[in-house]
Amino acid sequence: MRTELSMPQTSARDLTTVIRLSAGESNGGVSTETGENELDASEALIYQDGNLVSGSLEALTQHLVPTPDYYPERTYIFAFLLSSRLFIKPHELLEEVCKQCRLQMKLTEDRQDKAAEGRLGSHIVQLISEWTEVFAYDFRDERMLKHLKDITQRCSIISENLRKTVGQIMQTLVRKLSVLDKYEHVLTKINANLTDRLRVLKTNPHAIQKDILNVCNDPVVMAQQLTHIEMERISHIGPEEFVQSFVSKDVAEWDERTLFQDMKKTSNLEAYVEWFNRLSYMVATEICMVRHAASRRPVKKKHRARVIEFFIDVARECFNIGNFNSLMAIIAGLNMSPVARLKKTWSKVDTCKFDVLEHQMDPTSNFSNYRASLMAAMHRAAGAHSDRERIVIPFFSLMVKDIYFLNETCSNKLPNGHVRFEKFWQLARQVTTFCTWQQVECPFERHRKVLNYLLTAPVFYEDSLHLVSFDCEGPDNHLEKERFKTLKSQLLDQ
Repeated sequence: MRTELSMPQTSARDLTTVIRLSAGESNGGVSTETGENELDASEALIYQDGNLVSGSLEALTQHLVPTPDYYPERTYIFAFLLSSRLFIKPHELLEEVCKQCRLQMKLTEDRQDKAAEGRLGSHIVQLISEWTEVFAYDFRDERMLKHLKDITQRCSIISENLRKTVGQIMQTLVRKLSVLDKYEHVLTKINANLTDRLRVLKTNPHAIQKDILNVCNDPVVMAQQLTHIEMERISHIGPEEFVQSFVSKDVAEWDERTLFQDMKKTSNLEAYVEWFNRLSYMVATEICMVRHAASRRPVKKKHRARVIEFFIDVARECFNIGNFNSLMAIIAGLNMSPVARLKKTWSKVDTCKFDVLEHQMDPTSNFSNYRASLMAAMHRAAGAHSDRERIVIPFFSLMVKDIYFLNETCSNKLPNGHVRFEKFWQLARQVTTFCTWQQVECPFERHRKVLNYLLTAPVFYEDSLHLVSFDCEGPDNHLEKERFKTLKSQLLDQ
């Protein structure tokens, strides 16, 4: 969704009690506007300075339902569909929305108002279109599809135009879910292949381990291929995945099996975090395992230093592109203990460029330097004339941490039981920004050989990585000697 998200001054519904608070006013002194069906104040929508700040779940749900003369703002639709899953399962929400829509349709039929019936049908189809467009993964649930087919069939008989529109919506949804299925199938195959290759790497590392400089020695090309992978991975993350991790804590009454069935339709967010970890460990593995192209002997330290400098140059190109996630993953890999301890190798590295990059990604002051660079990239993207300038790939783990912190800073509900919707405007604003970044097409040429290597090259983790690091440069203090002895002992026991 490209729409800039602000706190819209959503118009009041004629079926919902609206309580308006002036600035600084508490719930004690309020003015009340009521429509035909008056609700208790506890069931009202609360506005402050024209902005919706809280309401009961029932009133918020009713505010989502269109009528012949009312349609909710897109920003509200996104914010509510994103956050409502913390309180109600998506299929239950759609069931309630469809129930309310059917009531509205019955009213227009009873009045025999064909014009109103047409407007209502168009509004319902538009709402369904927005739901399936932005939260398509919800419809992996058969219960969602059942409600979807029921309401769209009712709309289809209103007019030929609506029937065609419904057909297009269903085709687009099927296509999106098919693309997701194929993507997840590819990830499964890649992971299975990695497991096999890692087994070979441990027993005969020279059989499959290549020197990355023989695969690609151009930092610009390597950074571009990393950007291809990053943009593909983020494009498949559903916005709802950002709030799914909060559900188990906030909805304690749901049993674990039901929770998984209803909320965990995708795991693309976790897969993306795993990609960051893989890239970090791949950088460390490439440095510690690098070999001469025609020799199985360990390389000289100056060649390993060239590999370190290559990754530093790749990280700098990632920064220039706006690919902050790969940049941080490379820096993390270079700072891993098995690499950082290679003092003789580092003595041959020109670290000036690395120092600049580390400064940019310095975690002090809550990553203030990085946040300034991210804002600059966002400003560039806002005025861009090409996809190349629109690329913004955030340091993803920090973004998730920011969203988690937002969720933890205040409760989801007020003491009177109202949903604290002001909080969810902020959550939706952050996720909307990410959705904008997802829509950019990667403009760089694909190099299949490089992409294949980045995705399938086996990597060492933790203990195995320390062992090969000690092979590169032996332990040089008591702690390292003890660690090396322990690791070798564990290896012999296996």
